[in-house]
Amino acid sequence: MTKQFVRRSGIALLALASAITALPLSAQVPEATTAALKQIYASRYYAAERFGPARWIEDGKAYTTLEKPADSIGGYDIVRYDSKTGARSILIPAASFIAPGDTVPLSIDNYIWSPDAKQLMIFTNTEKVWRQNTRGDYWVLDRASGALRQLGGKGAPASTMMYAKFSPQGDRVAFVRKGDIYVERLSDGAITRLTTGADSLHVNGMSDWVYEEEFGVRDGFRWSPDGTKIAYYHFDMTGVGTFLMINNTDSLYPFVIPIQYPKVGTTNSAVTAGVVSASGGSTTWFQLPGDPREDYIPYMEWAGKDSVLVQRMNRLQNNDALILVSAATGGTRTIMVETDQAWLDVVDDIDWLKGDKEFIWLSERDGWRHAYAISRATGAARLITPGNFDVMSIAKVDDKGGWLYYDASPDNATQRYLWRTRIDGKGTAERLTPATEVGGHRYTISPDAKYAFHSWSSFDTPGPTELVSLPKHTIERTLAANTELVARAKEAITQPGEFFQVRIADGSTLDGWMIKPKNFDPNKQYPMLMYVYGEPAGTTVQDSWGGSNRLWYQTLADQGYLVASVDNMGTPAPKGRAWRKAVYEQIGVLSSMQQAQAVQTLARTRPYIDSTRVGIWGWSGGGSSTLQAMFRYPEVYSMGMSVAPVPDQRLYDTIYQERYMGLLGPNAEKYDSASPVHQAKGLEGHLLIVHGTGDDNVHYQGTERMINELVKLNKPVEVMVYPNRSHGIREGQGTTLHVYSLLTRYLMTYLPAGSQYTPVP
Repeated sequence: MTKQFVRRSGIALLALASAITALPLSAQVPEATTAALKQIYASRYYAAERFGPARWIEDGKAYTTLEKPADSIGGYDIVRYDSKTGARSILIPAASFIAPGDTVPLSIDNYIWSPDAKQLMIFTNTEKVWRQNTRGDYWVLDRASGALRQLGGKGAPASTMMYAKFSPQGDRVAFVRKGDIYVERLSDGAITRLTTGADSLHVNGMSDWVYEEEFGVRDGFRWSPDGTKIAYYHFDMTGVGTFLMINNTDSLYPFVIPIQYPKVGTTNSAVTAGVVSASGGSTTWFQLPGDPREDYIPYMEWAGKDSVLVQRMNRLQNNDALILVSAATGGTRTIMVETDQAWLDVVDDIDWLKGDKEFIWLSERDGWRHAYAISRATGAARLITPGNFDVMSIAKVDDKGGWLYYDASPDNATQRYLWRTRIDGKGTAERLTPATEVGGHRYTISPDAKYAFHSWSSFDTPGPTELVSLPKHTIERTLAANTELVARAKEAITQPGEFFQVRIADGSTLDGWMIKPKNFDPNKQYPMLMYVYGEPAGTTVQDSWGGSNRLWYQTLADQGYLVASVDNMGTPAPKGRAWRKAVYEQIGVLSSMQQAQAVQTLARTRPYIDSTRVGIWGWSGGGSSTLQAMFRYPEVYSMGMSVAPVPDQRLYDTIYQERYMGLLGPNAEKYDSASPVHQAKGLEGHLLIVHGTGDDNVHYQGTERMINELVKLNKPVEVMVYPNRSHGIREGQGTTLHVYSLLTRYLMTYLPAGSQYTPVP
């Protein structure tokens, strides 16, 4: 008998659309598992030690960080450490940040030193705008006089300032307020407004939603090196579709939150850029080629005091022109043009060499991501990092010393190490990370390239943060030992994770990891949960500490599960251009095929995997991949949990989706065939979809369309809705614990834990 019913549970709605038979009662989650979830997601039991935020000063001879004061005054001291000796001194005590009329120090969300370190600016009283974007209040402390002054002028509305930056001379601060740029002179507080005309659809010195999310453009203005001018972005969002999010819970009557959000195939903002005098006046606009709505400006930075270097990318994102713009006239000269048959990744950090005669550029032109020195005069490229490997990122350009520091792992795509090579191309590249420290490494190198903040870990072990001296990689001191976390993680990780490679039916070799139960018996069979992302924005198979999720996976494994993950082609692993761009125009199609083939190969070669009990889960792009898996390969997966998915690729933003799928017009059929919503007829197993209604990134709209399609097809689905939660579904007390408790309960209900003996032939 077919039943349809709606059931309420706490703050969320659990909707079951047409079940052929009545659902079994939800599995009883073992008490020990419930306790472990609380420990992982609702306590600080596994919290890492705090270090930072740290700032290099004195060209790297010292650094500063925030530390709680010895007394109970609250706030933070700004503490200086000598890089060589470790000598500690309090540069600015917390009491210095007590505003006039207050008794406790201001909170510090961020802090910025002036170029000469004589003044310190703090960011406080912050409010979220969207995603990573925040606004708040800025205060400047003069170290000599001890004077603490709020920027923005008397009577300025609270929490309205963004992106404040000292001038190179340290005598002024530029900031954005309500979409316009201002400069404040620190000597007397005089404020000059540089731009006008901002409103809800026109902004200066900042970006729209999609540029922030996909190009990382947040602070949309740049001081010239001599402090006389400011280059800035102007966004005209007229014609960009307005997405309306509805808040039903925070007031008596619902209210609407509008966001200008360009979906695939729709109108983009018209983005222009120009230069204005820091003392005010008219703007000299850049005379860039192309259509400001159809082309992008993903990067802009000064190239000396008279020129600005910009990247001008077409909407298809397969043509990126490096253009030098005259600050005086706005006239342009194209230095070079990078092209690709698929797409190009934006180079978002360009360093200059030889007094601005060359700059460092990352390119895949020879099939691998390499660093090149590009001539400013001719555009000629000189290869710096030859070899069949990828430069993951540039860690530091030491022009004075003649070294390029970069992250790479030529022999193992799941790991990450620090290397350096001569910028002139002479000599042999050398790995600086010790061979004994296997895993993933992160470095923040000092301006003089003599020291680095170094954090490292491996899949099963959280690691320390240290100060190391370069190039010998000598540990000068431990900044955060994480001794307690390491010990607790060691106790929780009852089985070491296994890294493997699996060769699948289409001939590809994929990297993967697997976590097994603490009492694993190879003569038994176990259900397996696959964790997936599968899209070009991230990888899942990394030999580094996975934090809360690593602990959750072990908790599940110890209940009788295998937990595994593989990275399909198209994920951004350091395995060459062909690997990464194989997914072009087939997002979700290639990945789901390779993921399913990996499961089938693993089950065939590892008898302890019960191929009749395989589940899959993922978040965001991984949520989309989960839907693809459940709909396209029902013979492989019997259960799936999809969190914050994109069921219809037409509903996501222009920059991301068009980058990997091409433009909608000529590729409409490919968009439809690659969207899970059009494959829903294949669903046979149990499916849970989880989404936040306040998700400004991946809109809940898509999940509602997905539900409608499943209802139309009479397919069962369970849906958990979190009111007003964003893409991370973390706002509100108890939310994160609730999400992972839900996932655990659903897994145990529809993919019951436990092992059985493999039949003996």
